[in-house]
Amino acid sequence: MATKIRLQRRGRKGYAFYAIVIADSRAPRDGRFIEKIGTYNPNTDPATVDLNFEAALSWVLKGAQPTDTVRSILSHEGVYMKKHLLGGVAKGAFGEAEAEARFEAWKNNKQSGLAALKAKQEEAKRAAEKARLEAEKKVNEAKAKAIAEKKAAEEAAKAAAEAPEENAPSEEAATENNAAE
Repeated sequence: MATKIRLQRRGRKGYAFYAIVIADSRAPRDGRFIEKIGTYNPNTDPATVDLNFEAALSWVLKGAQPTDTVRSILSHEGVYMKKHLLGGVAKGAFGEAEAEARFEAWKNNKQSGLAALKAKQEEAKRAAEKARLEAEKKVNEAKAKAIAEKKAAEEAAKAAAEAPEENAPSEEAATENNAAE
């Protein structure tokens, strides 16, 4: 019996969620499976993987063939690194303790790289937010300036309209004075 490590689709339409399962190679994608070893959610950023590391490693060591996507997930989680190190132990290249130390060093290096990437993304997000706020301030200042100019023009027009009315009665008075003389 040839076993495969594959994804089994779950979730609703438009929101795929996958279970990582061990299945017979002849079984359909969403059909019977031997064991569920984890889940994969590609909808989050970054994608969320919940994996039973020991079960995945034991099935890979037994010869289960993963699909391309699952191979990528297992490699990203370190299952293939651990398999490679265990192969070195079996050949006598180094001891079990050194293999564990190398795996932990690899894992810490990967985690620090992920932390740096997350920090960089957060910094870029903050910079974008700051730039957006600056642009919004400029737009608001331009709108306020335009409104102030409009109000000033309205006030000037209102003052100009009131000034002839004040001058008009004095002109009439001057006309009356001229007529009386």
